[in-house]
Amino acid sequence: MRMVDIIEKKVNHEELTSEEIRFFVSGFVSGEIPDYQASALLMAIVLNDMNEREAADLTLNMMHSGDTVDLGDLPGVKVDKHSSGGVGDTTTLVVAPLVAACGGTVAKMSGRGLAFSGGTLDKLESIPGVNIGQPIERFKEIVRKIGVCVIGQTGNLVPADKKMYALRDVTGTVQSVPLIAASIMSKKLAAGSDAIVLDVKVGSGAFMKTVEDATRLAELMVKMGKLLKREVVAVVTDMNQPLGLSVGNALEFREAVQILSGKVPEGDALYEVCMLLGTQMLLLSKLAKTDAEARAMLKQAIDSGSGLGKLRSMIHELGGDEAYVSLEGMEQLCAVKRQIPVLSKSSGYVVGMQAELIGRAAQVLGAGRATKEDTIDPAVGLVMHKRVGDPIQQGEAICTLYVNDETNLTDAMETMQEAVMIGPKPDHVSPMVYDVIR
Repeated sequence: MRMVDIIEKKVNHEELTSEEIRFFVSGFVSGEIPDYQASALLMAIVLNDMNEREAADLTLNMMHSGDTVDLGDLPGVKVDKHSSGGVGDTTTLVVAPLVAACGGTVAKMSGRGLAFSGGTLDKLESIPGVNIGQPIERFKEIVRKIGVCVIGQTGNLVPADKKMYALRDVTGTVQSVPLIAASIMSKKLAAGSDAIVLDVKVGSGAFMKTVEDATRLAELMVKMGKLLKREVVAVVTDMNQPLGLSVGNALEFREAVQILSGKVPEGDALYEVCMLLGTQMLLLSKLAKTDAEARAMLKQAIDSGSGLGKLRSMIHELGGDEAYVSLEGMEQLCAVKRQIPVLSKSSGYVVGMQAELIGRAAQVLGAGRATKEDTIDPAVGLVMHKRVGDPIQQGEAICTLYVNDETNLTDAMETMQEAVMIGPKPDHVSPMVYDVIR
């Protein structure tokens, strides 16, 4: 078998066999297939696509390119949740402990943030002492004990994806639906869960910019899950404005604690998306039979404080100081040298936001990374005071910046002015949820 023949097949719009896909993945990971040939095949896939079977074969071979996690000795249905990334997306810190409080088993390996997209691991590490680099046996021990644990990915989990993504990043081959699906699903499947709820974001603050592309990605991953004998549900949700009001690591953790403490009302965007994701996780876990039953269980876990208790227990098991996991403790972690409002220059209505720019404003204050080597200040970021459709007066605060280092303050303020559009009348407000795909 020759790599050049595989490239030519895909260039000619032909379907690759399972053996050809296996040959490509194993040869690429071992170094026998050089980057220039891998790049050629990836570009041919971008231009000529893959069908569901090809994408599933690619996913399976990527999954088995390194370590896989066996969760078979843990009780119940092991359920995971994945978001395709966004701004103010604090759902894991709310949903994982809530589902555990309802009797679920949540064993999740998560990622760090890069550019405008915040990472769950960075939010967890805003709590002093937290160690997300737990060995697999300790990870499983925590899940067995309290029903939930979130850690970083192991070093040799899906090396094919690490190597392939690095190449896609520099060859203009990131935006391919089957390649994105294989990247996400290979990592989720290697992490060992029985069932997966996928939150596919769409809009200015997401990697998928159109509802059509996001829906296609969601549908493909659900079908791949079926082919690979996993139960998968995907929801397509809006990211044309931040999901939560807070953007920044401790600030987002604080918002999660506020929801789990019952301080955020039903109808709030972050609250409702958390309820939707949690509902799907409970249904897949066979712990509820209907959406209404699942939502009632989640609400009871908030009202009783058991969800917050699970989050506090997880922080303790990860080595963190759980005393901070309270409304008072989070105020201490969010303390900064200055809180600076960004004021509206005109009166009217908020007619649109560029969520990506809002994420970048928080990033330049020190809340995110431009490169993987950058350090993060957990306390800094911003809190929005307006959402799309809200009225606003000239001189009223659009948001408040939480600032320790003022080096890039002007940049952050100018970016926020650009990110929020003010108009004379209310504009169309995108729905928070576009679709649920089972």
